[in-house]
Amino acid sequence: MPQLSPTHLLPYDPFDGMQFGPSTCFLSGQSVGPKETIPVFAEWLQARYGISERPMQLLDQRTVLLRELQLPASPAARQRVAELESRVEAASREGAEALRALGDDTLFLWMGKMFYGVFITELLNEFEPLIKPKYPLAENAALVRRFQAFFQLLQGLRVPTEYADFVPGSVFVLEADPAEDVTPFEYDDDLNTLVFSIKLDKTVLVACLVDIGLIGQAMSKVYADAQRPLHPVQIAEFKARVYYAAHLLHVVPDIYPRTPRPGDTTLVFDALIDDVTGAIFNPWENSAYTQALAEMWQRWNITLADVVQKPAEPLSLLYNPDGTPRELKHWPSVSGEV
Repeated sequence: MPQLSPTHLLPYDPFDGMQFGPSTCFLSGQSVGPKETIPVFAEWLQARYGISERPMQLLDQRTVLLRELQLPASPAARQRVAELESRVEAASREGAEALRALGDDTLFLWMGKMFYGVFITELLNEFEPLIKPKYPLAENAALVRRFQAFFQLLQGLRVPTEYADFVPGSVFVLEADPAEDVTPFEYDDDLNTLVFSIKLDKTVLVACLVDIGLIGQAMSKVYADAQRPLHPVQIAEFKARVYYAAHLLHVVPDIYPRTPRPGDTTLVFDALIDDVTGAIFNPWENSAYTQALAEMWQRWNITLADVVQKPAEPLSLLYNPDGTPRELKHWPSVSGEV
């Protein structure tokens, strides 16, 4: 690794002058040529799952292919991303346990790079939209602030980074029971809450990318109970809980880089929440949660009416009525009951 000067350990801030575009490295701000790019979805992902020609519809209604999503990157940035991709590719072949062993910080950076690529594509399209989105990202001040905080943490892709007494995001690694798991690759996100999910064979990774671990803390028991092979319908419920928790998250953490000194080898961040006396999460509302859950369960033909048969106790397939973790090998169940 080349010697790092204090200047190298200063975070790059593309928001100063909105330095986004194809001629500027997304991690360092260096000028790059038109062919100096990295794919948002790595070449090994595209090859393994045959997704290079998969279309993605953007918020302005135009459609792009996954292979067309590219990020401008300097030689140094391309090398660091390539090393990260190599580690994740190798672990992904071994399954969920090997991916967990990479550590949440590594998975945060890997998933964060893809989220950034999708988000910035949407953001840049808003300058010349095909059809103006109903809720433009750039007009959401709280979202832009979240994205700025996230981008600081993404600097770990550029230089070695440490997070003082916090984790950059909540990362969950789940394992799908192969009995009825037929989808090798899936990807979805919620740009407004910075949540990203990707499925690699039997492993599903879900992350909230700028919550400094608050959702992970809130869902610690559910996550502990989910450390077993889950039916895909149960994974969908887990994701609904994460996505809804991210929607309820009321705070945007302030991220502060420490001033680097000669001899330092890492960029160190501190995180603070301005109003520590206020609520971290907005109040839970069953009506909103059940909408999110029903959307996640559409492919299994579980309707909103099924979910809210008992309005005070929304349907759960992760847990039995007595609160114990539910074993579910098949869905619909043999009796056909919801």
